[in-house]
Amino acid sequence: MTRHNVHERLFFELADRLVKMRRQPEPAPQALRACRIVAHRGEHDNRHVLENTMEAFKRAADAGVWGLEFDLRWTKDLVPVVFHDADMLRLFGRPVRVRDLRFRRLRTEFPLVPTLDEVRTHFGGRCHLMVEVKAGTFRDPVRQAEILAGHFTSLTPAVDFHFISLDPREFGAVGFVPPSALLPIARTNVRRLEALCLKKNYGGLNGHYLLMGRALLRRLHAAGMAAGTGFAGSRNCLFREINRGVDWIFSDAAATLQRICNMAGTT
Repeated sequence: MTRHNVHERLFFELADRLVKMRRQPEPAPQALRACRIVAHRGEHDNRHVLENTMEAFKRAADAGVWGLEFDLRWTKDLVPVVFHDADMLRLFGRPVRVRDLRFRRLRTEFPLVPTLDEVRTHFGGRCHLMVEVKAGTFRDPVRQAEILAGHFTSLTPAVDFHFISLDPREFGAVGFVPPSALLPIARTNVRRLEALCLKKNYGGLNGHYLLMGRALLRRLHAAGMAAGTGFAGSRNCLFREINRGVDWIFSDAAATLQRICNMAGTT
């Protein structure tokens, strides 16, 4: 991790502590019922349930969470699989890269890693799918676009799923969907990506809640675009984002936040 990323993480962690302590007014019942929470890599703790696994997605879906965010990678023989890291070291203790594994070997040695087809079959249409396109993973863009298009024929772009990415250049490989189904993810480059969204007619912009200010939310909504923020982890942060009118809220504690919405909406 670079020094910039370390400083960014520490800054956001401090912001989380401050937001968590600041009491927020409870949103109106209608707003609570309409809240769209997205489970970031599913409902996981990376001890008993690993991120980006079928069990993690099932737990989120069973909790009534609106959306599932997950990461797209490719095996050596161009099978799209759901996994965040470039290699298996962090979760499985082995430094082998996903892109160097043929699917048969990956399924044998790392059976918890699902395919895109498995996730789409089980959860597509039940939950909204936020599919993160990882930078540098399209080695054969034409063929890979054909494969992806085949996986999503039964779903409606921007209604049932979006493609999201930290690097909007990767959207060139998913040109089979309209721009409304594409959502860049901002880090500290919010203004640049806002301009890009307006230029490309993307469906909206995702970013950290601290950097997605009210003025930006108003501009996006005035342009007919959506705004997603992350990563809410507390009741106060959840209420803050609902009251600000964000369109969806990414979280590593999505099931907990969904329960808060359900309980608050009945009082």
